[in-house]
Amino acid sequence: MTNIARFSNLLLKITLISVGCFIHTCHGACNAVDRDSLSSFNLSLSSSPPLDWSLTVDCCDWEGIGCDGSSGRVTELSLPSRGLVGNISPSTLNLTSLTQLTLSNNSLSGPLPARFFLSLNQLQVIDLSHNRLIGELNSSDALPAKARIFNISSNNFQGPIQTPFIETGLNLETFDVNSNSFTGIIPSVICSFSPSIKLLDFSNNDFMGLIPQGFGQCTSLLSLRAGFNNLSGSAPRDIYGLLPLEELYLPGNRLTGPIDPSLLNLTNLKSLALFGNELTGPIPEEIGNLFKLEKLELHINHLNGTVPDSLLNCTNLTLLNLRVNLLGGELSSLNFSRFVRLRTVDLGNNFFTGNLPRTLFLCKTLRAVRFATNKLSGEIVPEIASLPFLSFLTLSNNTLTNVTSAIRILSGCKNLKTLTLALNFFNETLPDNERLVGFQNMQVFGLGACNLTGRIPMWISELNMIEVLDLSKNFLTGFIPGWLGDLPNIFYLNLSHNLLTGNFPMDLLKIRLLASKSNSDEVNNINLELPLLVKPNHFSNKLYNQISYFPLTLFLGGNRISGPIPAEIGQLKYVIWLDISRNNFSGEIPATISNLTSLERLDLSGNNLTGEIPASLQNLNFLSTFSVANNDLEGPIPTGGQFGTFLSSSFEGNPRLCGRILKRLCSIDTQPGNTDRSKTENGHNQKKIIILTLVISCAIFTMILLPYLYFSRRKTILKSEIDEKDLEAVSFNSSGVFSEHNKEPSLVVLFSTNESNKMKDITIADILKATDNFNQVNIIGCGGFGLVYKATVSDGSNVAIKKLSGDTGLMELEFKAEVEALSTAQHKNIVTLQGYCFHDGYRLLIYSYMENGSLDYWLHEQPDGPSSLTWPARLKIARGASDGVKYMHETCNPHIIHRDLKSSNILLDRDFEAHVADFGLARLIMPYDTHVSTELVGTLGYIPPEYSQSWMATLRGDVYSFGVVVLELLTGKRPVESVKQRMSRDLVMWVQEMRNDGRVDDIFDPVLRGKGFEDEMAQVLDVAFMCVSRNPLDRPTINEVVEWLKNVGPGRQTT
Repeated sequence: MTNIARFSNLLLKITLISVGCFIHTCHGACNAVDRDSLSSFNLSLSSSPPLDWSLTVDCCDWEGIGCDGSSGRVTELSLPSRGLVGNISPSTLNLTSLTQLTLSNNSLSGPLPARFFLSLNQLQVIDLSHNRLIGELNSSDALPAKARIFNISSNNFQGPIQTPFIETGLNLETFDVNSNSFTGIIPSVICSFSPSIKLLDFSNNDFMGLIPQGFGQCTSLLSLRAGFNNLSGSAPRDIYGLLPLEELYLPGNRLTGPIDPSLLNLTNLKSLALFGNELTGPIPEEIGNLFKLEKLELHINHLNGTVPDSLLNCTNLTLLNLRVNLLGGELSSLNFSRFVRLRTVDLGNNFFTGNLPRTLFLCKTLRAVRFATNKLSGEIVPEIASLPFLSFLTLSNNTLTNVTSAIRILSGCKNLKTLTLALNFFNETLPDNERLVGFQNMQVFGLGACNLTGRIPMWISELNMIEVLDLSKNFLTGFIPGWLGDLPNIFYLNLSHNLLTGNFPMDLLKIRLLASKSNSDEVNNINLELPLLVKPNHFSNKLYNQISYFPLTLFLGGNRISGPIPAEIGQLKYVIWLDISRNNFSGEIPATISNLTSLERLDLSGNNLTGEIPASLQNLNFLSTFSVANNDLEGPIPTGGQFGTFLSSSFEGNPRLCGRILKRLCSIDTQPGNTDRSKTENGHNQKKIIILTLVISCAIFTMILLPYLYFSRRKTILKSEIDEKDLEAVSFNSSGVFSEHNKEPSLVVLFSTNESNKMKDITIADILKATDNFNQVNIIGCGGFGLVYKATVSDGSNVAIKKLSGDTGLMELEFKAEVEALSTAQHKNIVTLQGYCFHDGYRLLIYSYMENGSLDYWLHEQPDGPSSLTWPARLKIARGASDGVKYMHETCNPHIIHRDLKSSNILLDRDFEAHVADFGLARLIMPYDTHVSTELVGTLGYIPPEYSQSWMATLRGDVYSFGVVVLELLTGKRPVESVKQRMSRDLVMWVQEMRNDGRVDDIFDPVLRGKGFEDEMAQVLDVAFMCVSRNPLDRPTINEVVEWLKNVGPGRQTT
């Protein structure tokens, strides 16, 4: 190209740009009223980074704004995921030419301005989803007639959706209100006004009652979603006329009756989800009409009969889930070969019979198969090895035969990672073929409860990827092979209830994941295509529990292993469950077991152990279950540590053991600390005489003094420091429940604290006067099992009084836990219990008053609360709360597990200093016991995942809950975003997903962004992320958390 040509081309471009600029200047300048309205809209919000709308006069050039080219009126306001915080200003009502409003995925709160949609009647696209907006959709407002998309999902709207609001939406195509708090009847009447609608989503609300007629008028509907409400009855028949429908989503309701065959006229369905209801009867034969179906989810109902042959017509199925029903019939009669796209099939927990269907193995796309807990029989056939992608197979609890053939065949499934075959192959012999090659990717292998004979096979030594091995409840004999200790990735070994002999296998001490922290940190959660289900040990009303993680475990109980327990067992420092019970071990319990600092369960019962229980075992920080029953132990049971809380059954069957728990007093020479048995009888007698004299003297003195104390102090305050034993003796009978006959009902017990020492003598009359006889106007909060009242006592000081009520047993537990925990705890970051009393059947607890309420109030309730809590204030709160928890866990004696740490239990004084409160679920752990049931533990969103399995609360559980609180401080979000227990968004999972997607900046509360603290917040996020690790062993101690928080940012704390 010549220079002239280049110049001409450049001149042409400049001319076109100039003309364009001229046209925009003359015809595109924004309307002045609209500009002022947008400015007011911006002033009512904060954002990160701030909206830079002041750089130009022409609002049509502003970020997120679109204008009409001729009139200059604003037609588009689009600021999704922009970190907007605040209320939507009434000034937006002046944007009367607006056709698109997209403010999704922000932190907008409060109600919409009055007559919002009536004023913006030109709107076609409305997307306010994923905010914190409140209000109702009632007759005071109405949908714009031109609206095509209406999406207010994931907010806090409530009340019924009224007909006047929706009757104007004549052109609607999408109506999405999922994940709010709407109530009443689902408004099917919308279809009579919006016949062209394509998507209706009412899921995750509180709609109730029958599904009304009317949806049949939505003749263009593609997706109808109403899952996880309180809908009952059966679906109305007019739904079955929606021939274009591709998705019908109604799980998690209370739908009853049979599946109507007319439903299967919906031949365009791709996804049918009716799981988690109460449906009965057979699967209709007409199911085969749904030839486009890709996902069929009918699990957890009461369906019976057989799987209809017509299902084979659904050749596009990728997911078939029918588990936990009453289905039966000959499974091999079902021809799976036509399911050419099937990836997952789950028919578990039914009554299917016959052999495994050979046609199943023609589904070359299969990845996960569960046929567990049925009545299948026969052998596993070689064709199963032809499934190239099969990674998950569970056939447990059937009556399969020929374990030798099964192992040989399944070893050819090259990608198999999880295989459970328990409760099959009864009384067969486990093959021990050293030449077996396969299972190279196997991670979970279960072959328990089969009554198998033989030895532990050598071929298992080649499974270098194995992590979980369960051969329990068989009749295996011989020694435990040493090569098990060489498996590089194993961390869960269960060989219990066999006939294994020999001494304790020293080679097991080489299991690297149990012996070394650097190695145990490698243990990760096994990703399962389908959840593994186990029957729970408790709470029989629950059908099955889902396994979320496997603890580091060594189970050798119920065998014939003999000899001493080696002192070297202390090398397994990171084992969590150790069970060597019901064997023939002899000798003493090695004190080195106290080195197993991660131990939660220890069972040494049913052996021939002698000697004393080592006192050092009280130093096991996380022990929750312990038993040495049925041995030949002697001497005193340790009274320190966790031993104060174990049941007497943990020690029974040892007639020479003594201690309070067995109601068997120890003689002087067997008291802890008196272990020198060479002392002379003379010395013993002298001690006995001295002690007897002191006891008699004290008794006489007490008898003389007691009447005087009773009459002179009857109406005054008992001011004394009360330790745990004193409290129990004064306030509780032998069952641990307060006895009204043992206590003057008007007595107020004050503890000696800085606050209570400032108070003059106080009586129940003073409390009644200060609360106006517990008038509801003085209620300031709700604690566990009772209301909390503000009281101003006669000296002008304020206190908070919790009045416990409700179930007597639970109330007593709450009261005893609070008094026991807080009477021992004195720390600036723990709420001070000043006293307690009993009145008119109620238990009253008196606390220091916290002027600024709870952290939950400031983060989630107070309208300007989040913006008032700056990052330095939030970091101060996190540091203070962690100091309080550290004191509970490590300094307070006895130590305390809180068990219900959450933002509403962190109170703030006038200086916004954090105080940990509400110890109604706490347990003393003396010093590290976690022997507490999770029946009363925790609040949704804060509960550690392992509590669903272990049923025990632990110090690590408190760390998890604290980590959730820190995430609240960082994000401003609630632990469960939609305030619903079903299918809600979990904060921990959301943060993990955002981190994995590289969107760390979007995690932080919008009011914190752009303030220069991003590095500090990122550091604290790292700490919180470690605290909420699913694997308890990956969580730090609270002491580590405290130190890390002190070192956050340039202005590090010094001690």
